[in-house]
Amino acid sequence: MPYTLHKPVMLKEVIEFFNLKETDIVLDCTIGVGGHASQILKKIKKGLLIGIDKDAESLKIAEENLKKIGSNFILFHQDFRNLDLVLKKAKVKKVDKVLFDLGISSFQLDNPERGFSFSKEGPLDMRMDRTSFVCAADLINNLTFLELFKIIKEFGEEKFAKKIAYQIVQERRKTPFKTTSQLREVIERAVPFNKRQRIHPATRTFQALRIAVNRELESLESALDKIFYFLNPKGVCIVISFHSLEDRIVKKKFKEFYTKGMIEILTKKPLVPSKQEIEQNFRARSAKLRAAQKNED
Repeated sequence: MPYTLHKPVMLKEVIEFFNLKETDIVLDCTIGVGGHASQILKKIKKGLLIGIDKDAESLKIAEENLKKIGSNFILFHQDFRNLDLVLKKAKVKKVDKVLFDLGISSFQLDNPERGFSFSKEGPLDMRMDRTSFVCAADLINNLTFLELFKIIKEFGEEKFAKKIAYQIVQERRKTPFKTTSQLREVIERAVPFNKRQRIHPATRTFQALRIAVNRELESLESALDKIFYFLNPKGVCIVISFHSLEDRIVKKKFKEFYTKGMIEILTKKPLVPSKQEIEQNFRARSAKLRAAQKNED
């Protein structure tokens, strides 16, 4: 049965910025289970939707969901850093609209077997692509103290990174890490915490490990370096980020292409979800949307 619980973030804003035509070719670089893509496909009846995702399980669900709407789509199990190879395989030279919805879907987060959530007992995995070799347990059990400290500090922007890394190294000498609850409990011992705090002390460390396991920031930089060369004139690129490091990369890359005279930036400041959307979907709270339009050649 198709999974339909995932709520696409800032869908209204995406549709407005895209101003889709029936014949548009749209590249969804993070199609997930097809949240945004389903609404896009409804509007491009004579066009083509190309979807990319590292998560093969999500792609299967996206396919089932999209089949209900139309057949004018192609899906690829791939890292979006390789979007040039995807477009070549799809025999498409240029696209009209591009969407990057970064971060993690509810489908992935809610499945304990994927190991993304510290609130659910599961294996310490965190791979978006389950065919890749390195999982979170490999990093936790094998990296040096300094390597762990750097990941937690830089990717998690965690002020207690040193304490957490130290506690992890001490604990793994007794027992190797295998589960999400093992890691959560160690972090709770390392970091002062009370129930009035806004976020759980494990939040940033889990986020940092996920980014490291999936090499998310590298993929984003690589993809943004390429994408504007594949956009048609007046084509629009939208990036929705959920982390300050991601948003910084998007801001920097958009500025680089603006300086080259290739694009106009449509969002002087990133847009954030409405209060109403956050009330309906709490996971949208940290989203930031930036959009840019390709100039005429």
